Amino acid sequence: MATPNLFESVVPNHNVVCTHNKGDRPRLVNKAIAFSPITEINIMTYETLTQQAIPSSSRDEQATAQAELYTHLESQAETVAPTQDPLTSRDRRIIGEIIEVQPESVRTIWIEGGITVWVQFVGGGRLAFDRNWFATRVSEVKATLPETPRERNQRLESELKEACTVFGLYHGEIDYLVFSTKVYRQGKLVGFVGWDEEGWYAKPRQYGLNRVAPSAEQVIASLGVRAAVAA
Repeated sequence: MATPNLFESVVPNHNVVCTHNKGDRPRLVNKAIAFSPITEINIMTYETLTQQAIPSSSRDEQATAQAELYTHLESQAETVAPTQDPLTSRDRRIIGEIIEVQPESVRTIWIEGGITVWVQFVGGGRLAFDRNWFATRVSEVKATLPETPRERNQRLESELKEACTVFGLYHGEIDYLVFSTKVYRQGKLVGFVGWDEEGWYAKPRQYGLNRVAPSAEQVIASLGVRAAVAA
């Protein structure tokens, strides 16, 4: 199965108000609590005028403690911000449109506590948004943002992979210019599957009439194959 779109899990369920003033970044207000961007963590160290009088053993202990602190902060960051990238290029375009940044600057996104959507940036720093507000904006932008050819191919390949899994098949190399490929079962060619302006199509041989269906799963079934039986 393909990795679920992270946006599908962003479901409004909290009464939080997000304000977005002209010329400013989005600002969230949860009753009397305001979310503000967290751009960095500053760790300040202090030196005294009598540092030369501090025994070397004490300085070593201080350096060790500071190193342990940095290690702890790094591990906490890995825990809070997932390292696996769940975003597609279209996801980044949607996020960029919502918060008015370049899509390439978005590193990842996750939900904390079921109410806060965090956006992490490639160059460092992160922004927090109310889940309710963010989900509404995602729906609005997705409905109006045109799909690029690359994004369309990514979506079609994901759907085709899911359909092949149902029937115990696998597909070969995809011709992305016209989006077509061969599907196989246990090394044997089952047929040809593709997508065009009519929708999903399939045919048992390279030449012949197309069998058209509204989904990849239905069009594969038209080739006469049955769903794989779970072991």
